[in-house]
Amino acid sequence: MAEQRSLTGFRRQNGKVGIRNHVAILPVDDLSNAAAEAIAVHVPGTLALPHAFGRLQFGDDLELTFRTLIGMGSNPNVAAVIVIGIEPNWTNRVVEGIAASGTPVEGFSIEGHGDLRVVERASRVAQQFLQDASEIHREPVERNEILLTTKDGESDTTTGLGSCRTTAYVIDRWVDAGGTVIFGETSELTGGEHLIAERCVSDEVRDRFLGFYNDYIDMIEATGANLLGSQPTQGNIAGGLSTIEEKALGNIVKTGSKPIVGALAPAESPRVSGLHFMDTSSAAAECVTLMTAGGGVLNMFPTGQGNVIGNPVQPVVKITANPKTAESMADHIDVDCSPLLNRGQSLEEAGEAQMRMIERTINGRLTAAESLGHREFTITKLYRSA
Repeated sequence: MAEQRSLTGFRRQNGKVGIRNHVAILPVDDLSNAAAEAIAVHVPGTLALPHAFGRLQFGDDLELTFRTLIGMGSNPNVAAVIVIGIEPNWTNRVVEGIAASGTPVEGFSIEGHGDLRVVERASRVAQQFLQDASEIHREPVERNEILLTTKDGESDTTTGLGSCRTTAYVIDRWVDAGGTVIFGETSELTGGEHLIAERCVSDEVRDRFLGFYNDYIDMIEATGANLLGSQPTQGNIAGGLSTIEEKALGNIVKTGSKPIVGALAPAESPRVSGLHFMDTSSAAAECVTLMTAGGGVLNMFPTGQGNVIGNPVQPVVKITANPKTAESMADHIDVDCSPLLNRGQSLEEAGEAQMRMIERTINGRLTAAESLGHREFTITKLYRSA
């Protein structure tokens, strides 16, 4: 087994560790996107996080939006946050939620002021936040301080056989080192959900997982829709995955072999170390966003046919075992483990190669998605708007 690299990160006031040092400009609602993006133009180096929702939501849907926004602003990869909202009440709620994590934050509402005044005032604070963040230095950190997540996408037969297996190798080693990992994709466990249930460490965790799973499946079945073409996707089918059960087995392979110590609601943060399930959509941008809001600082993304997703806050490392994808989409691939399938590499060798890339990314190397400007941030919406 290869020697582990020394890791560095940014230690926040609450003790959590990030691997990026963003100053985020976070709109509460879609009406505030323009102001947020204007601030980022005035203060280069800040990161605007525009999104499509945040108005006329209610109930669990609204609560999930708040949890997602607060979680994104509280993520350890974020050094400070400017919150922009159309009205003060919801703006203040997001500000207070982020402030509770210890992250420096200020909020501005547009009503009664207009974009130009808000952009000017917020830009001055954003500038100061950015200068303060520039003095935060990396320091040595341990693996058990870094929260990894995993999601796969555009899967084919090579995914379950190759890139999901190398990801499982990394996850098992990370958990053995005392680290924490989140996986999800609730509907993509169909046909293999019993395998996840069997690995839950207690009746409480198992019951919560099955509650999430059964609710999701009941919701899908209540529509009466035929999911073929959505689950599996057209790309999955073209790649040789003919059923959701085949897709599920590859999804489950990447979770490794360790016990599952927690079942999390969407955008919920783990409270103990180890392997956790999170109830998420299987849509790539939604899933990674929810895991980022739950505190993930690096996502491992096995792909077969090739997926281009990134995230503005959590770097996404792409892994493929498909030699055609590794060549034709080389600009999107961080780890090529295709030699594993022609016996040019052992599983340990391929897994160690992925581990080295994870370590390099933690220490500051940009992922392919980061270098190409992929910043997909998508809020999961549960209901129609009021």
